[in-house]
Amino acid sequence: MLRWFLHYGIHFLVPILIGLLFYKGYRWKAILILLAGIVIDLDHFWADPLFDPNRCSINFHPLHTYWAIALYVLLLIPKKTRIFGLALVIHIVADITDCLLM
Repeated sequence: MLRWFLHYGIHFLVPILIGLLFYKGYRWKAILILLAGIVIDLDHFWADPLFDPNRCSINFHPLHTYWAIALYVLLLIPKKTRIFGLALVIHIVADITDCLLM
């Protein structure tokens, strides 16, 4: 239960909190962008089985590889891509947390 709460809490509550606390000028747009980081889970459609609760996503799915994660971190540097990078890094942090609690 703790694993589930932390994983989905990071996926959904953390983006909302960050949007509310740090993006006051355009908080709802920021929240939507941050929540959209979940889109990298589309790579789960290439997995067999599609969902395995005991599988660590990190370095298994194409958009969860170390190379992809490095790109997401690099997106944090330019101001124009920072919020997108943050959305993707939050997603990866949620998945790393899930893997650590397996």
